[in-house]
Amino acid sequence: MARWADQRVLVTGGAGFLGSAVCAQLRARGVGELVVPRSARYDLTQPEAVGKLFADASPDVVIHLAARVGGIGANLARPAELYVTNLLMGTYVIEEARRREVGKTVVVGTICSYPKHTPVPFSEDALWDGYPEETNAPYGIAKKALLVHAQANRAQYGQNVIYLLPTNLYGPGDNFDPEWSHVIPALIRRFTAAAEAGTSPVEVWGTGRATREFLFVDDAARGIVDAAERYDSPEPVNLGSGEEVSIADLAHRIAALCGYDGEIVFDPSKPDGQPRRRVDTTRAARYFGFRAQVPLEEGLARTVAWYREHRP
Repeated sequence: MARWADQRVLVTGGAGFLGSAVCAQLRARGVGELVVPRSARYDLTQPEAVGKLFADASPDVVIHLAARVGGIGANLARPAELYVTNLLMGTYVIEEARRREVGKTVVVGTICSYPKHTPVPFSEDALWDGYPEETNAPYGIAKKALLVHAQANRAQYGQNVIYLLPTNLYGPGDNFDPEWSHVIPALIRRFTAAAEAGTSPVEVWGTGRATREFLFVDDAARGIVDAAERYDSPEPVNLGSGEEVSIADLAHRIAALCGYDGEIVFDPSKPDGQPRRRVDTTRAARYFGFRAQVPLEEGLARTVAWYREHRP
C-alpha cells in the first residue's frame, strides 16, 4: 500500500471505543486525510446513506469498525437487533467499497464467531467447525457472514478486502453503560461502587470457570493498522494477546485494583458464555509482525485509573 500520507481513509465507527484508538494510530503514522462519519448523519444500515457517505468521503482505504455490540446480557435481550444491524452495516459498506473501486477495505469481525467448543488455541482454520456459543451466536454469525462476502467479492471481482478477528477488547474509553458493557468495564463499575459504598457481596454472572483472552485497545488498533499496511490475503487473521484468564481470576484482580475486599459471589444460574477463549496468533505475527505489548495487569490498572477520572 502507498504511504499513509497519500491516503484518504474512511473509518466507520471512528468515534467509538476501538475507532478512536485506530484513528490515533493513523494520525501518528501521518495519514493524509481521515474521515470519521457520525451515525446521526449516515445510518449505515441504509444503502442510500452508505452511498452518500462514500460519495462525500471518496476514500482510498476503508476500515469498517462500526458495530452494535454488548455483553451476554445485551446479546440475550437483543439478538435480532445485533444480528440485523451488524449484517446490514457490513454488507452495505463492503458492496459500496466494491462499487466505487476502493483500493483496500479492512473488516473487523469478532471472536464470538468461533464455534462454542473450538480447540484452544483457536486457529482461524477452525472458524467453520461448528455453531457459535448460543448466547452470542446471532452477533457472531452476522459478523462471520461478512467474511464470506469479502472472500466472495475477492474471488469474483478482485476486491481487496481483509478480515481480522480480535479477541475481547478493553481499555480506557470502554463502554461502562450497565446495559451494554462487556465483562471488564462491568466489573470495574460494580467493584468501584461497592468499594466506595462499603457494600458486600458483589455478584458475578456464571460459575467463574469460563476463560477469556483480552486485548488492550491500543494493541488492537496497532494490529488493525499494521494489517491495513501489510496484509492483502483472503484468509482471516486473529488478533490476540495469548494470555488466557478465568472470569474468577479476572474478578479478583479487578476487585483488588478497585480497592474492594469484600465477598465475590458467582451465580451459576446465569450463563458463562463460551467455555474457553484463547486464539492462535501465529498468522498475525507471520504476515504483518503483530504481537501484543500491554500485559493484562497493566492494562487493567490503566483502565481502572481512566474510569475513576472520567466516570460521571
